[in-house]
Amino acid sequence: MPKEHKEPKEPKEPGEVFRRLLELMPAKDMDAVADLWAQDGIAEFPFAVGSSPRRLSGREEIRGHLTHYPDLMDMREVAALSVRRTDDPNTDIVEWTSAGHTVRTSEPYRLDYVVVLTVRNGLITLYRDFWSPVAAAHAAGNLPELVEALHEEASR
Repeated sequence: MPKEHKEPKEPKEPGEVFRRLLELMPAKDMDAVADLWAQDGIAEFPFAVGSSPRRLSGREEIRGHLTHYPDLMDMREVAALSVRRTDDPNTDIVEWTSAGHTVRTSEPYRLDYVVVLTVRNGLITLYRDFWSPVAAAHAAGNLPELVEALHEEASR
């Protein structure tokens, strides 16, 4: 009896969508990462400072932001991952750690994140990413630029 061919199911749950994002990041498929967002989806970075955006609105703005990620960081692995459900079935809290190499310096990096992720109809509607801007700037090889931007902000 022949096996029935089944198409792989599209991720629908927030944790599944996030795991798909983590498959695409090391592959540097930023267009596919951006396609995980709803057309009017939002990415927020509450701890962002300097030239880093605090909020991106819409899939295309998120796509534009992601375009340069592979030029900064070469993410090689997800060193830790924990997904916690919330009372809202559309929202999960994700703690994760990425590891790889800084493109500019070839130095290894390890970054920790906490993400609050809301998904509707299989697409991200809100991605609230809590990370250390100092650790991220160090990992991207642009810590001196961040320090300069912070100094300029403080002197205004």
